[in-house]
Formats: sequence, structure tokens, C-alpha cells
Amino acid sequence: MRSICVFCGSNDGADPRFSDMAEATGRAIARAGLRLVYGGAEAGLMGRMARAAMAEGGEVLGVIPEFLIPTEGLQEGVEPRITATLAARKAIMVEEADAFLVLPGGAGTLEEIFDMIMLRQLGRHDKPAAFVDAEFWQPLETLLLRVVDAGFAQDDVIKTISFHPTPEAGIERLRELCAREHA
Repeated sequence: MRSICVFCGSNDGADPRFSDMAEATGRAIARAGLRLVYGGAEAGLMGRMARAAMAEGGEVLGVIPEFLIPTEGLQEGVEPRITATLAARKAIMVEEADAFLVLPGGAGTLEEIFDMIMLRQLGRHDKPAAFVDAEFWQPLETLLLRVVDAGFAQDDVIKTISFHPTPEAGIERLRELCAREHA
């Protein structure tokens, strides 16, 4: 595993622990020697995470649609990739990453999550995902298990998704799954 894509909010959320988690995630990715691939914004959790990774000497690829730059800003210091659409952004992020890490976020994060899961189910990638802040994501975990139990998703796709209390635990699990995929 060389690159990890992180999906997270473009705002800070209501709980200060989300900001702390984003910064801890950026530091953990850089310390692990991984390249951070993310949505390119300087705003919210995205910006906090990218700045923390760069402060630790990490390599950061920011992928952002041109129309979002006026509202979310393009994080200074990242390797920028500017796209025309959200779909192009996601395609680059999926292509550039070996695994996915998901922090709290809103509708955009949810859309990215479901797209990533659907692409896995359709065989378009074989990359694992880890969700950080298991408490925040617990309702989603319940929903995903329900979808599998009801026969609407393959259980092997869900087996590559895990939920963790810390970014370090998520990164470690992703390393294990990537090593297994390439063994």
C-alpha cells in the first residue's frame, strides 16, 4: 500500500473531536510513509487533514473540481489535480489510491462511500475501506449488514470494509488487507 484516499467533510462538523481526528489522520498517514489522496479543499476536515500530513512531511494529492475552488479553496502546498466534475474527481481518487479511509462527513462523503462500495461490488476495483470513528459510523455499519442480509449486496464486498476507533487502527487494517490481496 502506497497511497490512501480519505473521504471526509469539507466543514468541521459540530464536535471538536472531528477536527482532532482529521489532524491525527493526516499525521498518521504521513508517519506511515503513505501518500494522502483527498478532495483537495482547504476547508473543513479535508484541509485540516492535508495540512497535518504536510506538516509531517507527507506527500499529498488534492483532487478538486474547478467549480468548488471558490467555496472550498484549493489547499496550498498539495499536488493539485483540477477536474471539471465531481465524477472525474472520484475517478481520479479511486485510481490513485490503494485503499480508502473514511472520516465523518456529510452528503458528499456519503455519496463517495456508496460509489466506492458499488464500484467494488461491480468489480471495478478491489480496494479495501476502513471507517474511522466507529461510533459515528455505527448506523452505516448496521445498514450495510442489513443490505447484505436482505440479499442486495454481496457479503465479500462488506468483508473488505472495517470500522475502527482511531486512524492508526484503520491504516493498520488496510495494510493487512492490501498485503493479503497482493500475496
